Amino acid sequence: MVRKANFLIRNNCPYTVWAASVPVGGGRQLNSGQQWTITVNPGTTQARIWARTGCNFDGLGHGRCQTGDCGGVLQCKGYGQPPNTLAEYALKQFNNLDFFDISLVDGFNVPMEFVPTSGACTRGPRCTADINGQCPNELRAPGGCNNPCTVFKTDQYCCNSGSCGPTSYSKFFKDRCPDAYSYPKDDATSTFTCPSGTNYRVVFCP
Repeated sequence: MVRKANFLIRNNCPYTVWAASVPVGGGRQLNSGQQWTITVNPGTTQARIWARTGCNFDGLGHGRCQTGDCGGVLQCKGYGQPPNTLAEYALKQFNNLDFFDISLVDGFNVPMEFVPTSGACTRGPRCTADINGQCPNELRAPGGCNNPCTVFKTDQYCCNSGSCGPTSYSKFFKDRCPDAYSYPKDDATSTFTCPSGTNYRVVFCP
């Protein structure tokens, strides 16, 4: 029996966010305290959940968001525009494990928790620091804090050549959110695993 995974997405922020989820889910407006559950098949990879802020959509679901916008539509089909805090996952991969993380490689817009909620798996990443308030001036963006790759577009920050290390900017993110990816090669301290079939909860402003 192949077990699907349920993801409970909850908005604990004191403001409305527009949750986004690809490749499963699309998007939904979540007022403060509201939640949304999506069911994902094992084998799903390159999946992301994030919060969009400052959105304005018409009755047909067309509009824009200040952060995390995915092509001007409520129902996302592609990834969001930085800056956005990302919950990333790949289900039922090597050794029947799920791999999941919080990534700040696309910057930060909303504090986030990404935790398993079933089985014996208990540990997941949290990133709850006031990164927007403490963001270095050159990384500041409306509604969020950019990753240096977005701003400077150099190999040093974007790791295009595959060989790159931490920088003073990635250290800014890592010091505040030790569990989260701060640059593309930050695997050792940032990837979490659970047995396939685990359920998860993603909380904005935990």
